[in-house]
Amino acid sequence: MYKYTDNTQSNFLDFNQPIGLHMNPENRWVKMADAIPWEVFEKKYSSLFKGKNGRVAKPLRLALGSLIIQTKYQYSDRELVEQLTENPYYQYFIGLPGYQEEPPIDASTLVLFRKRLKMDIIMETNEYMLDAVKEKDSSDKKDDEHNNPPSGGEGNGQDTKQEQFHENKGTLMPDATCAPSNIRYPQDFSLLNEAREKLETIIIRFCKIYGFSRPRMYRRIARKNYLALAKAKKRSTKKIRATIRKQLAFIRRDIGYLENFMQDGYAPTSKESTLLLTIYKLYEQQQYMYQNKTHSVYNRIVSIAQPWIRPIVRGKTKTPVEFGAKFDLSIDDNGLGRIEKISYEAYNESTVLKESTERFRKRTGHYPERILADQIYRTRENRKYCKIHGIRLSGPKLGRPSLEKQSAKEKKQEYQDNTDRIEVERAFSLSKRCYGMGLIRTKLYDTNLTSIALSVFVTNLFKIQSQISFTLLWLLELLTHQSADFEPEVV
Repeated sequence: MYKYTDNTQSNFLDFNQPIGLHMNPENRWVKMADAIPWEVFEKKYSSLFKGKNGRVAKPLRLALGSLIIQTKYQYSDRELVEQLTENPYYQYFIGLPGYQEEPPIDASTLVLFRKRLKMDIIMETNEYMLDAVKEKDSSDKKDDEHNNPPSGGEGNGQDTKQEQFHENKGTLMPDATCAPSNIRYPQDFSLLNEAREKLETIIIRFCKIYGFSRPRMYRRIARKNYLALAKAKKRSTKKIRATIRKQLAFIRRDIGYLENFMQDGYAPTSKESTLLLTIYKLYEQQQYMYQNKTHSVYNRIVSIAQPWIRPIVRGKTKTPVEFGAKFDLSIDDNGLGRIEKISYEAYNESTVLKESTERFRKRTGHYPERILADQIYRTRENRKYCKIHGIRLSGPKLGRPSLEKQSAKEKKQEYQDNTDRIEVERAFSLSKRCYGMGLIRTKLYDTNLTSIALSVFVTNLFKIQSQISFTLLWLLELLTHQSADFEPEVV
């Protein structure tokens, strides 16, 4: 159930303060709260609640505002509740009618917020904000052209407008990265030991509830076998294979016990059923890799708690392989980012260039003048696509280097392209250092994606904070006549 409430605060000076303290109207959280069009997003958020019975849900401003603060400072859920209780500027930002000493929400409520505000909702909110910035820039340019009209004859005005309508404008800078999840580095013998311990816990529960006698599981021997390798300073291949072989045997025995229980009609709980399916798949993969003496398998499980996470090979010096969601981010002329594609599976980012370019044309009405992309995007197919649409793709031509020296103009252009493309790397660095993308701590499939989308959204939000000169009324008037065309591809 969702009940629409009027969250507009009548007067900033009337915001109830402890012992009459004065609040600064120039505070960044006050300015940001007045600039975000909460009412527009409130209508879309309320459409998620179809029933008219049950408890009334928390308003969007409270939910989204709390997650923005958490993403900015990387508070834990409990610490965020304490900060919201103590800071009056935070309470004003999340839309409370006045300062209160009681916690506005419980720590467990934040999990529900992340489940409810999924990635597509966050990125639609991001698209509204970027559209507002684009409209503001275009209105400023129109004012400049009106005040300083171009010189020329009156007869060529219509032809010039027609030519400019089809002209490519702007820059698109796509690149891919990985948002690593907070999991232990996956090792085969460690994953098998964890799976064995979870199976033993399920067997003990079965025996306690239904009054069975505990079967022989050799728990101490299995634990001792695992620790002998885990504590070893040097791990030889022979010793690793011997440990994996024994752990596979222990798991095979435990699975046999559980299958006997279930054949007799004793069913596990729903949570245990999901866990058992993951362990069965892990056992099959590890058995296959052990028998074939390989270290790769399709859809390899690297975390039992989060089985959807896959190894993403990035080739970086510090971390050649990362474990998390891979996504493509495109940067516009203002340095603001959009998620073009996101997936837990590894994919070739060169396939995203056409889709992101077509979205650019759908947003702006024209193709970009140039695309500043990494070498992996410069495939023959993408080069042909850019040539057809008159787009200049950065980088050298295919084939052997020409014997002719580059002209000064070409050298300058190449240098400028490389300099401008640093902006997308800067966006990745800023999001990972300051806004939580460097280590995703959420545990669920959807909340992982929500955390990544929030990181991109909050990065954009604080980038344009200094540029926010438009008022809430102007934003609402603009956004009510617009609809978000962005639909990120999720695999």
